[in-house]
Amino acid sequence: MAGQALFDLETWRQLLGLVSMSAVVMGSPGPATISVTAVGAAFGPRGSLGYTCGIVLGTIAVLLAVATGLMAMLVSVPTLTPVLAVASAAYILYLAFKIATAPPLAANPDQAARPTFLAGFLLAIANPKAYVAIAAVFAGASSASGAGELGVGFKLAVLALMIVAIHAIWLLAGAAFARLLRQPVASRIINLVFAATLVLTTALALFS
Repeated sequence: MAGQALFDLETWRQLLGLVSMSAVVMGSPGPATISVTAVGAAFGPRGSLGYTCGIVLGTIAVLLAVATGLMAMLVSVPTLTPVLAVASAAYILYLAFKIATAPPLAANPDQAARPTFLAGFLLAIANPKAYVAIAAVFAGASSASGAGELGVGFKLAVLALMIVAIHAIWLLAGAAFARLLRQPVASRIINLVFAATLVLTTALALFS
C-alpha cells in the first residue's frame, strides 16, 4: 500500500498543492521572514544563524500548536487575546529597534549585539501572521478532496520542511545585502528600511 501511494498521481497532486500553498501563504513577507532577512543583512549569514534557527523552531512550535488545537483554545479566552497581541507587537518593535541601530558589519562585528536563538524563538511564537498563515494552509490541506490520504503526520513533516526552506531562502536574500553594509551610510539606510518594513508587516498582520 505504501508503495502504491508513493506512485499515486493523486497523492503527488495533493503534495504539490500543499507545497505550493505553503510557499505562497507562509513564504510571503511577514514579521518572521522580514526579520530573518533584516538580521541576515545587518549581521551577516554566520551571525544570523542562531537567530534563524530560533525562528524556524519557534514557527514549527506554532505549527504544532495550530495542528493540535492549542492556539484555538488559548484565543478562546477573551482577556488573553489582546494581551498576546500587545506582547507580540512590543517584542517585534524592540527587535526592529535593534535592527535599525545595528552597526555596519565592518565595525566591531564581534561586539555587536546580535539577536540570539531565544530572540528568534520568541518572535516566532509571538508572530501573529504565523498562526493565521499556518492555520490557513493546514485547514486548506485538510479540507481538500481526498486530503486525508496524506495523513496528518505527513502534512506536518512537509510543512516543517517548508518552514526550514522558506526561512533559509529569506536569510540568503538578506545575506546578499550584507556586502552593501560595509559602508556606514548604506548600512544605516538599509537597516532602517528593513526595520520599517518589519513594523509595517507586523501592523498588517495584526489589523488585517
